[in-house]
Amino acid sequence: MLRAVLFDLDGTLIDTAADLLGTLDDVRAELGLPACASALPAAVAARGGRGILALGFPDDPTAPDRWLPRYLEIYASRLARCSRPYAGVDELLARLAEHGIASGIVTNKPEALARQLLDELGWSQRFAVLVGGDTLSVRKPAPEPIWHACAVLGLAPEQTAMVGDDLRDIEAGRAAGCAFTVAAAYGYLEQPAAVQHWEADRIVVDPSGLAAALFAEPGTSKGAC
Repeated sequence: MLRAVLFDLDGTLIDTAADLLGTLDDVRAELGLPACASALPAAVAARGGRGILALGFPDDPTAPDRWLPRYLEIYASRLARCSRPYAGVDELLARLAEHGIASGIVTNKPEALARQLLDELGWSQRFAVLVGGDTLSVRKPAPEPIWHACAVLGLAPEQTAMVGDDLRDIEAGRAAGCAFTVAAAYGYLEQPAAVQHWEADRIVVDPSGLAAALFAEPGTSKGAC
């Protein structure tokens, strides 16, 4: 019986690309450089701050290390300026709660930033557990963050599902022994067709399909919603 759903955050529950990429422009502006984020696809948000900086400074291999601290400072000051939950996610979380199914977050985003984002969106009470990318010494695709979330919830992994928009989410869910995994194919996929090869149990092509995927009959697999 499903007792909890563990979600990735960026690109799964919340569309954060505009703020993640906008922060790159803010860093460049401080250096007297023109904006460039509009030329980047939203999917590159999945690369995180370091990867985004690498794209924003392609001729400077030292840029990610040099500017990441400032990038994170600026991002913290604007992380909810444009970021919004995907359509239908609020209703999904409410439905899960009505069915006695806990919601949790397992993200590679730094825990403090993830909590700040939830606070600014008024979501801090919606989740029973939050595991960030720096909560433990390892992060997804390692299974330990999911195991840690399960320990906090007092559940076994096989009583949970893992939902995310990156291969690492699916790999972590499988390795942890989750009941099933759901690929959020509407998220930040630089190669959308690749999701078919992730071996996710279920694939959701639109946020509105999350409920159908999570409340599907046991044994349902490899379907797209």
